[in-house]
Amino acid sequence: MKEKPTAGAGGAGEDKGAPAKKAAAGPAKATAARKTSPGKKTSPEKKTPAGKKAAAGKKTAPAGKKAPAKKTAPVRKAPAAKKPLVAPKKATASVRAAPAKTVVGPAGDESRTALVRRARRINRELAEVFPYAHPELDFENPFQLVVATVLSAQTTDLRVNQTTPALFAKYPTPEDLAAANPEEVEEILRPTGFFRAKTRSVMGLSKALVEDFGGEVPGRLEDLVKLPGVGRKTAFVVLGNAFGRPGITVDTHFQRLVRRWRWTEETDPDKIEAAVGALFPKSDWTDLSHHVIWHGRRICHARKPACGACPIAPLCPAYGEGETDPEKAKKLLKYEKGGLPGQRLKPPQSYLDAGGRPAPPLGAG
Repeated sequence: MKEKPTAGAGGAGEDKGAPAKKAAAGPAKATAARKTSPGKKTSPEKKTPAGKKAAAGKKTAPAGKKAPAKKTAPVRKAPAAKKPLVAPKKATASVRAAPAKTVVGPAGDESRTALVRRARRINRELAEVFPYAHPELDFENPFQLVVATVLSAQTTDLRVNQTTPALFAKYPTPEDLAAANPEEVEEILRPTGFFRAKTRSVMGLSKALVEDFGGEVPGRLEDLVKLPGVGRKTAFVVLGNAFGRPGITVDTHFQRLVRRWRWTEETDPDKIEAAVGALFPKSDWTDLSHHVIWHGRRICHARKPACGACPIAPLCPAYGEGETDPEKAKKLLKYEKGGLPGQRLKPPQSYLDAGGRPAPPLGAG
């Protein structure tokens, strides 16, 4: 029974070859038809990728939902804007209308106009805090001032003021100091440190004054800087305070503060002088120097700034580098702000009228 279908199939293939081919063609056409019929159905298949893309599009919706999370990232970075601390009320009591907006952000955020306005406002505020600011070296004439300024290198003005009375009592003029015994001068200047080098400088500049300027201190920058031991800083101290000619004194306090306040990023004294000088009218330069230096000595110290007792805290981008607690900050104040004597043995009357106390003489204990 099973062999008949097998034989019939074999016989048909042997006896009728052509029909067999037709039969073969028939199934081929059928298969082609079958293949084409799926081809007709390919439109759904072509649609399926689109459908898949649509589905993918539907799946991207959650990615779209994640977009708000990306937008919230800047919100997390927003605390960077809160970086400048807001000064306490006690610290801003002496500053009129000093909103937190005036606190500048990172370097580069402030326009040139805003920088000029902020710098000049700081100077005005400091002028109110230190109305009696003055050169803190005792002197009675330009010669004494130039010698005292040279001696103030690497020491305090207080130490110089305690030392120069004996020096000027023995050598009151450039002629006297130029002809002095170096060993005797060294002994007088010993308390100021680097006394040998300072002896050579003050005796050298005295000789130059006698030989080149008739024993008189010149009133020009280009002449002053030719004197031994006299640089631009010393020259501007003399010009501003002995001759009334504007100048910026770039000492260590001045350099530190103008960078803290972001008035300039320069580190070279000459470049600092030029950058800061461009922010102020020339007539303000000498008093500006006094205000900044006084603030640096009394409040904005190098290691521990008294931020909590600073009158210009809202204007300072470096607020918070020091002690911000008002009570603790008060303990960091120096000289008259801390209830202590000043640096001059013979200060101006305006300083005494403001409550300042003169410094004790050398060896007073």
